[in-house]
Amino acid sequence: MTVPAPASRRRRTFGVYIGRFEPPHAAHLDVMLEALRSVQKLIVVIGSARAARTPKNPFTAEERQEIIAAMLQEAGVQKARLLFVHVRDYFYNETLWLSEVQRGVQAHTRGSSDVALIGHIKDESSYYLRSFPAWEFIPTHVVSGLSATDVRRAYFEDRPEDVARMVPPAVNAFLSTFRATPEYAELRAEYDYLRDYRASWQGAPFPPVFLTADAVVTRSGHVLVVRRDGLPGRGRLAMPGGFVGQTETLLQCAVRKVRGESGLNAAIPLETQLRSQQVFDYPDRSLRGRTVTHAFHFDLGIGQLPVLAGDGAAWMPLGDAMARPEQFFEDHHAIIEHFLMRG
Repeated sequence: MTVPAPASRRRRTFGVYIGRFEPPHAAHLDVMLEALRSVQKLIVVIGSARAARTPKNPFTAEERQEIIAAMLQEAGVQKARLLFVHVRDYFYNETLWLSEVQRGVQAHTRGSSDVALIGHIKDESSYYLRSFPAWEFIPTHVVSGLSATDVRRAYFEDRPEDVARMVPPAVNAFLSTFRATPEYAELRAEYDYLRDYRASWQGAPFPPVFLTADAVVTRSGHVLVVRRDGLPGRGRLAMPGGFVGQTETLLQCAVRKVRGESGLNAAIPLETQLRSQQVFDYPDRSLRGRTVTHAFHFDLGIGQLPVLAGDGAAWMPLGDAMARPEQFFEDHHAIIEHFLMRG
């Protein structure tokens, strides 16, 4: 890893550094320290905020902010030079993501246009660095092969020495403490499950693409949700849905899953209440592997909420559902949000 001195340039008032930092590692620290030589204050935009814990996103935005601040203070950076913004993932609406980043940054800059974006365009995953033309782009000179993916793999595979080599001491201290929590135990169980799940189809002649059907069922300002009782996503809220059978259509699968998982009365004619449908195919939407889902929105209109007989099934007020993305499995909150925003 090398960190050459940056070329002489006018010092910007604000610098913006965007990442997920799951967790922050030594290269992240080097980029931030380099940036702080070029800007007066660094705004760290933490992505994947307000999402359920998963082996890919194990830490809350608040936890990541705390450990980023700790590792920078450990490196001698004054706390007053750090600012933070938390942004959600918007898998199917890039405009909302861009707007949330801009709004969060503007809350700190308060109208100043003296803003620079810090980063390194290494591949297509860095596309967002071209999405803020109003901010000067300052490329980082940090050269590193470090990856948060490698840190997480070592963390969940009991290789503490490797973790300690990849992260600053303050981050390592947090990870060591977190390892003793119930949250870590659940994440570790899910990591092991997903690793075995993916291994089960590694011998296929081609990487498989799984097909599922899901159902967004609404009634009188409520949405039908089920609570998952197994891995992955144990305890998370989800839409009724699942893998499509060999002899059924997508719609038949969605209806079957609604009946089976919620116990919704068969006398309620779901098929005639179909309002809209949409394919959701964000490539990384599921940690189980490439999974495409076809979601159906059934609107049951206004009236008394039907009785549900399924374990873990409930009618959730739409306001509560939209306000709690961190309670939902995978991208199910984003899918429900998509249909509701269509009106």
